[in-house]
Amino acid sequence: MFIATLIISFYNKTEWLKLLLAALERQTFKQFDVIIADDGSSFDSVQEIKKLQAESKLNIQHLWHEDNGFMKTVMLNKAIVASRSPYLIFIDGDCIPHHRFVEDHLRLKKDNCALAGRRVNMSEGISKTLSPEKIKKGILESFFFLRLVSNSITGKSKDVEKGIHINSTAINTLFGTYKKTILGCNFSIAKKDILELNGFDERYRHPGVGEDTEINYRIKNKGMQVFQPKFSLVQYHLWHPRLSREKEPENLLLLDETLKNKYIATPYGINKANN
Repeated sequence: MFIATLIISFYNKTEWLKLLLAALERQTFKQFDVIIADDGSSFDSVQEIKKLQAESKLNIQHLWHEDNGFMKTVMLNKAIVASRSPYLIFIDGDCIPHHRFVEDHLRLKKDNCALAGRRVNMSEGISKTLSPEKIKKGILESFFFLRLVSNSITGKSKDVEKGIHINSTAINTLFGTYKKTILGCNFSIAKKDILELNGFDERYRHPGVGEDTEINYRIKNKGMQVFQPKFSLVQYHLWHPRLSREKEPENLLLLDETLKNKYIATPYGINKANN
């Protein structure tokens, strides 16, 4: 039995997925499986994923549904139901985890608590130079490398300090905080807890605020804590143009409903999807 399942939100970018899987293959903690939660990628992308599954040392489950617009939360709920371990770690397909990423999430997890991480936002120049081979050599885990390249003519990386990793539970906990909110690209929670929350709200059909952070408020309504440890849960975000936020007002209305009604289990989540 696996101790954890890592759920990857994915859509079409197989070149990014290769980088992510290369990072997962060098994780210090090995007792985890992977679900690619695919929000309707093309036929060619699906065929490429099948090749990656066959070649990888990882235990990978690929879940796919037909492309019907932005339905990330629907696919995440399908992944939650399909997961086979008691602890779930969520990551986006445009992020590359540190080699202790899974170990950190499991080392620092607590009862009645979700863990929240942050990310280094890499420049366009750094992102374009990466390859699976470089990832396997640990190139991104050099703070010096990121600082050096971020100041080059290729453009600047942001939040480079969030790439500092210290492998100490005492330090991670002492300097951590309960004041931050979840980012959907980097958080973890017990499967039983997210099932009690009824998963994600499936009404979110646009990227931006709320679609994978609304759950933060319901976690707290449930009486759980959200803890962000310091110098751990490190990941690196690949550069890409910012997605359109023109539909954010619609997302904000949905978020406001959660806040006003103090939802714990969303009425628009897993059970609604599977009835």
